[in-house]
Amino acid sequence: MLQYPGKTGQVFDYSNFVSKAKENDIKVAFAADIMSLISLKCPGKMGADVVVGTTQRFGIPLGYGGPHAAYFATKAAYKRNIPGRIIGVSKDRLGNRALRMALQTREQHIKRDKATSNICTAQVLLAVMAGMYAVYHGPNGLKAIANDIHLKAVTTENELKKLGYKQLNDSFFDTLLFEVENSKDIKVAAEKLMLNFYYPNEKSVCIAINETTSIDDINAICNVFASVIQKKHQGITTLVTDPKIENNVKRLSPFLEHETFTSYHSETELMRYIKKLERKDLSLNHSMIALGSCTMKLNAAAEMLPLSNPQWNNIHPFAPLEQVGGYQQMLSELEKMLSEITGFSATSLQPNSGAQGEFAGLMAIRAYHENNGDHHRNICLIPSSAHGTNPASAVMAGMKVVVTKAADNGNIDINDLREKAELHKDNLAALMVTYPSTHGVFESEIKEITSIIHHHGGQVYMDGANMNAQVGLTNPGAIGADVCHLNLHKTFAIPHGGGGPGVGPICVAEQLVPFLPGNPIIKTGGTKAISAISAAPFGSALACLISYGYIKMLGAKGLTQATEYAILNANYIKERLAGHYDTLYSGIMNRAAHELIIDCRPFKEQGIEVSDIAKRLMDYGFHAPTVSFPVAGTLMIEPTESESLLELDRFCEAMIAIRKEIKQANIDEPNNIVKNAPHTLTMLTDDVWNFPYSRNQAAYPLDFVKENKFWPSVNKIDEAHGDRNLVCSCTPIEAYA
Repeated sequence: MLQYPGKTGQVFDYSNFVSKAKENDIKVAFAADIMSLISLKCPGKMGADVVVGTTQRFGIPLGYGGPHAAYFATKAAYKRNIPGRIIGVSKDRLGNRALRMALQTREQHIKRDKATSNICTAQVLLAVMAGMYAVYHGPNGLKAIANDIHLKAVTTENELKKLGYKQLNDSFFDTLLFEVENSKDIKVAAEKLMLNFYYPNEKSVCIAINETTSIDDINAICNVFASVIQKKHQGITTLVTDPKIENNVKRLSPFLEHETFTSYHSETELMRYIKKLERKDLSLNHSMIALGSCTMKLNAAAEMLPLSNPQWNNIHPFAPLEQVGGYQQMLSELEKMLSEITGFSATSLQPNSGAQGEFAGLMAIRAYHENNGDHHRNICLIPSSAHGTNPASAVMAGMKVVVTKAADNGNIDINDLREKAELHKDNLAALMVTYPSTHGVFESEIKEITSIIHHHGGQVYMDGANMNAQVGLTNPGAIGADVCHLNLHKTFAIPHGGGGPGVGPICVAEQLVPFLPGNPIIKTGGTKAISAISAAPFGSALACLISYGYIKMLGAKGLTQATEYAILNANYIKERLAGHYDTLYSGIMNRAAHELIIDCRPFKEQGIEVSDIAKRLMDYGFHAPTVSFPVAGTLMIEPTESESLLELDRFCEAMIAIRKEIKQANIDEPNNIVKNAPHTLTMLTDDVWNFPYSRNQAAYPLDFVKENKFWPSVNKIDEAHGDRNLVCSCTPIEAYA
């Protein structure tokens, strides 16, 4: 793993080093600053196998640590091993080109303990923002920005050299390393002017220049250095014009050649381009998204307002604590509130996703066992119905996964669990359990389940994916769990953003508090902290403002009511759909929790698959519920507390209408209204209409659809074709839709 540029700014040409590594069959990864790559030789030209980094410098606020989107680039040879979400080029049923998420989207659910990652949340919203920064500026604009940054650094170097300081980086892009008599003197003088530098040791000071650095800032920096040695700096009014990037590390290769990056360079054009893309998305501003296990609730405007305030979003994650009193108060109060909500002793906000939270929680359990001398405890029991990231997280935490069976009613088979806990009692580390279960029911035997694990020396990890059915009514501590993660992007109202930002804090019982994750720069975590889970000490601190506002505004009573409404709404749908669809699992009171699973497998007799129902729902203006998870051939529906009775009724009317359409389908005649869905505007306006139903039935099946029609961009997509074609060719994005 190579840093490029180095952490104190030195730029190396690694070409020879990488070549020697390849001679010895050693793979090489670069951690590279994306802005520097505008001006510096790209790692691919040096032979890198993988390049990673953050896109924060492409227009994303620092936000005291995040959220920011990372990037992961690799050679085509490794594309099938890339974690996370990959976009594939496919085609729809009518032969039109279309984009879709490829196989890796559900890698964890498919491969489970053999998954190559436990990545669940991707910072999609931030990736879109960074992408639009590149679209707006284009290659020429980015070159101008990068060149300006570099010239500011060169100017700063020149001015400080005039004062007698020695700059130690002989090749640099934007970061300078100065030799000083005593870095503490510089630090005192700098902080008086609210300037923060990096101090690697007592004899050096590191300064990073960025896009927002002004000539006034450069003069202020120079005045600090001048004051320490009792000199006066003669202020500057212009930058130097000669760059100092060496030829051997200068970028010569072109980039961003797709026409999208040369087409939208005014705010008007960019706004229209974004709106054109946004119209292709069926999002919460159009209708309910009843994705089971996703909790797609309202993200209230009042909760979001602080994110655009520079006093919150323009703070470095390693700023001195005395400069971040507001953040420290907010984060401390949020930790306490989450601990109280979960019935635990302490909380760490560091994990950036639910999957990271799983990993952090399991690593805390592992550290707990090791601290007790139980290094051999490495067995993790996981129910067969568990969320797909669970086994992947357990493997990443160094544990061996043992799967327990599900009973016929969908609950954990408690006899099988007891048998396996007894069998592995000497090496049992943990149980991972979701409550309410992934099948959408409160398991009545949950306390007995956790007691069995504790009796055999294990700890209980509760997956917080379904916490929206617990808040105010029960909590993980009450059912006997020892650690849980929370999805702040589910239960506590942070937007999903198409896959992120996500925040996945872990809350722990008293015995696990010492093992909460730490940070090498800012003191966080327990007295025996595990190593950092995220680069920033408090993870995506800026996004935590949303959950802080959500909890503060609702209070204990409002949070409890939200949970009650979420459960009520799910059971209302369950009763409305009764007689039309069978609910697969119910609790002992014949109720669902906050979500329910309806069985669509019997419709195969009429040639209708669950995916056909999902596509037909688009014609009614609804995003499909979760398809075929956790049970193949089913839909998992979670309405959340945010939806009104009117919206619930519209959804139920759509589902009932589709059920009537299914009754008319025949397996021997696939040309039917459900099988052909979704119906695009192109289909409806074509001169040819070879379907045994009217255009009105296809596009406007119920009256309410006419008032707020959503037009799908493409017809049913060839899934396998998209899995085989992962990389987009350089054709405009619009051509695929």
